[in-house]
Amino acid sequence: MEINTLSVDCGGLGIKASVLDAAGTMHAQPVRVDTPYPLTPERLVETIAGLAKSLPKSQRVTVGMPGMIRHGVVVATPHYITVSGPRSKVDPELKTRWSGFDVRAALEAKLDLPTLVLNDAEVHGAGVVAGSGFEVVLTLGTGLGCAVFDGGKLSPHIELSHAPVRRQTTYDTWIGEHERRRLGDAFWSRRVRLMIEELRPVFLWDRLYLGGGNSRLIRSELLAKLGDDVVIVPNAAGIVGGVRAWNLLGNA
Repeated sequence: MEINTLSVDCGGLGIKASVLDAAGTMHAQPVRVDTPYPLTPERLVETIAGLAKSLPKSQRVTVGMPGMIRHGVVVATPHYITVSGPRSKVDPELKTRWSGFDVRAALEAKLDLPTLVLNDAEVHGAGVVAGSGFEVVLTLGTGLGCAVFDGGKLSPHIELSHAPVRRQTTYDTWIGEHERRRLGDAFWSRRVRLMIEELRPVFLWDRLYLGGGNSRLIRSELLAKLGDDVVIVPNAAGIVGGVRAWNLLGNA
């Protein structure tokens, strides 16, 4: 029996989904909706269910979402606890409702399908890693996403985005979309290069993948200066990785 996967990429600004076969081929063009705010856990579940209804039938579900996710349970999520999206005020009630929410169980009950819920950068990474050596994935979008793979297996998640980088400013803010717009692509691209130079001795990766919607905006004159160990990958990996993620879990 062929297993098709509903793959959902939940971002700070948009939620998109498609259905893929076992080879990672899309059976439908991705559908997208703006991330609805204020976003309760139940509203996210209903939004995903609504996207599923507009797509071909699937036999399992993969969801990538921002934040610290352990075994399908939210430990912390940065955007969905805010009143109106990234950089807006945190709603204490939403923060409480999201903390400890079992997204996997809620989706399995709603869709009646086996479900895998991971950090969005981890799903993205599953779509691009070679499966050998120590590989790091950084996604550049609303903020900064991070995933680590060792020998093709997903390692436990770390929230690099929340680490301070400059004067108590986090990577999420320093390299995110708001700063890219403020600085312009040229200066922002130099920040990306500086971030890589600073993180290289920390991770000592065999290969670094830069993905997410903003990776394509890195200026061409800087691409060659990033190093032979850095690879730019398409944002579509956030959807395609939904298939391969089931085989790369390791001990995460």
